Amino acid sequence: MTVRTDADLVRAAQASEVASFELLYSRYAPVVHSILLGRLPPADADDVTQNVFITAYTKLHSLREPAAFAGWIARTARNAAEDHRRRMSETVELDEAYATQGTQREDAEAARALAAIRNLPEAYRETLMMRLVEGMSGPEISARTGLTPGSVRVNLHRGMQMLRGALGGGAV
Repeated sequence: MTVRTDADLVRAAQASEVASFELLYSRYAPVVHSILLGRLPPADADDVTQNVFITAYTKLHSLREPAAFAGWIARTARNAAEDHRRRMSETVELDEAYATQGTQREDAEAARALAAIRNLPEAYRETLMMRLVEGMSGPEISARTGLTPGSVRVNLHRGMQMLRGALGGGAV
């Protein structure tokens, strides 16, 4: 079976082939979720991920270059996160006090790690979210983001170093 390129799927989805859009969703939902999770509370990231794909489905016809889908959906997610944050009447900052409200020590540690990742530069934050939260491999991150495999490796390595430093040098 031949693997269809993003451009092929976009063209088919633009021609109203719903199954092609579903494949794009399955490929890019982890990327979009990672981008949003780096910017929004987890519950909001889940909801906004769905909204990003609803928006993408309705505006897919405006994408002139089908091969640019990866960058387009990532930019859509970043914009959606900013729009969502602007609409929120009260922002919730993850900090030490919030993290300790978890019912288990693992919850507190996860919240602390997530807060630390959110404070990293965008390139490191997004690749770390894709790797650590979504479980994507380096080659998968490269394929979904358009970054070279070398750039992904560098971002993951530097991001992990910065994360370890932010978490006090412990294992991540």
